[in-house]
Order: sequence, then structure tokens, then C-alpha cells
Amino acid sequence: MVEYGGCSAKISPKQLEEILKYLPLPIDPNILVDIDTHDDAGVYRVNDNLALVLTTDFFPPVCSDPYEFGQIAAANSISDVYAMGGDPVLALNIMMFPAAKLPMEAYAEIMKGGYDKASEAGVRIIGGHTIDDFPPKYGLAVVGYVNPAKIITNSGAHPGDNLILTKPLGTGIIMAAQRLKMVSEADILEAKRLMKLLNKSGAEVMKKHDIKGATDITGFGLAGHALKMAMASKVSVTLNMGKVPLIGSTYHLIDDGCIPGASFRNLEFVDEHLLSSPGLDYNLKMIAFDAQTSGGLLMSAPADKTEAVLADLHKAGLESASIIGTVIKRDGKYLHLSS
Repeated sequence: MVEYGGCSAKISPKQLEEILKYLPLPIDPNILVDIDTHDDAGVYRVNDNLALVLTTDFFPPVCSDPYEFGQIAAANSISDVYAMGGDPVLALNIMMFPAAKLPMEAYAEIMKGGYDKASEAGVRIIGGHTIDDFPPKYGLAVVGYVNPAKIITNSGAHPGDNLILTKPLGTGIIMAAQRLKMVSEADILEAKRLMKLLNKSGAEVMKKHDIKGATDITGFGLAGHALKMAMASKVSVTLNMGKVPLIGSTYHLIDDGCIPGASFRNLEFVDEHLLSSPGLDYNLKMIAFDAQTSGGLLMSAPADKTEAVLADLHKAGLESASIIGTVIKRDGKYLHLSS
């Protein structure tokens, strides 16, 4: 029903930057995180021990099954709270549904998928809003709690840190290949499993080890979100794409020409801030720009904590979690890619 499903439907990051120039920022000492650093969610302090984490996300279908679409959209919406070190608590449904073109059973299944995934996260959906629109779109507005002293932001990366990615890349490429009938059913099932997987366990590991810098990887791709982290932290980030875990046949699908349009929009945004090594594998380079839906966490772990963080991620069932890069002092371009 859509050309771009999931997070690949996002407006390009370059256009978004232009739009945000016109958005006035409120001045309030209790606003702890706003759009200034393009972080994952906003944070508002209630008192010395409690702050609210607020976020919203919605998108068109990334798969055909309405129940799975609801699960994926909810997991993706809740992820931003986890990325900030918060505990998601409440949510509102956001639904755009073409009542004349789809049966109401599909509506019900989308909502049930969202409800079940939110319940798994301990989130209570207490209302929402629906309009008639085509194609369907679904997501959540989510509120979470966090201690103001324990917020994790994309500005918390420091030189000497190692970068750990908790989920493999490739959801954008795999789902585009599904529409083109170029990919195996096993790869499709694995991509959907990962998109439905909450970032809860990864967030718990971050909090256990007092990680200060993180983001989640969604529509702007690994490179786009790593760039935003580098800019917010005033550092440079090096990514070794040869160490990035991939879903199934992702690499070979690039060989076959399956490069989603969102990848080129993300590349356009990052390009002026990018230094690519001379031997960088083209396939791996383009995977860095693949728009992920409900992707993993990218966390910046101090060198002396890295092995313990990685071990705990593996124990938590995130077997693909890997060290994929490092944070260095600002060195020319914000983002350095190699393979």
C-alpha cells in the first residue's frame, strides 16, 4: 500500500533541518532536552527526582499483516524513551485509517498489535485519535519517567568511548526486497522479529553501567544518527562497517541493486560531514545509510566498561550486539567510515 513503509517514510533529514529553523524554542529551565541537539525525545523536569520523557512516532505499513504492523509501530515509538534512559509508562494511539478501503478488522488488528507490544513494555495506552486517511499510518505518543540526573542523551559521547550497536542492520533493504520479491522468507521473518523486539533489555544494560551517550537507529540510518550524536557531543565518530552485524542477505541485496530511495536521501544529508576511507566497500557504505525501522541502540561506552556492557547485552539475548566504532576528538569531519 506504500512506496516507503516504516521509518523510510520520514522526511529527509536535510529537509527536516530546514523546517526546524522556523520552529521557535520555548524558554523554560525545566526543559532538560529539546530539539536543539535533535535527540530522540524531549525531557521535562517535574522535580529533583522526576522528569517526563515525551516522544511520538508513526508511519505507514512496513509489512502486510496488520497485527505485526501494530507491534512494530508500537515498538518503534516506545524505543525513543529507552534511548533516553527512561521507563515508558503511558501512551496515546495515533491512527490514520482508510475506512472505505480496508475492513475494520484490519483496524482492530493494528490496534491489538500495538496494545500487546505496549503491554509487553509495561505501557498503558489510555486513549488516542483517529482520522480517515490513505494509506494507513499508526504509532504512539509516549510518556516515560526518568531521574533528571540519569538522562542518557546523544550529546553524551566522549573521546575514547567505544560504540556498541545492539541490533543488526538491514531492515530497510530487506523489506524493500520483499516488495520486489528478491529475498527469502527466512530473512523477512528475521527482519520482522528484530523490528518487533523492544529495546528494553538494551536500555536496562545501559542504565546498569551508567552509560551517558546513546541514540536509537531509525529512519536516518546508522550514519545519520551517528552523525547527530557526533555533532551533539562535539566529537568525531569512526565506524568500521566491516564489524557491523547484518541481517541475512542484506549485503548481497545491495549487489543486486536493492538500494531503497531513503538511503540516498540519508547519504545526501551526511555527505558534507563524511570522510570515507579509500578502501571503503561500496555495499557496506550504502548499508550505513539504510533507513531502519525499530532499529537497535547505538551506545557510547567508556573503554573500561565496554567488555562488561557487551557481555551483559549478550546475556540479555542481544547476541548480535557488537563494537562497531570509536569516539575520537573532533578531527575534521564529524563522521569517518571505513571497512
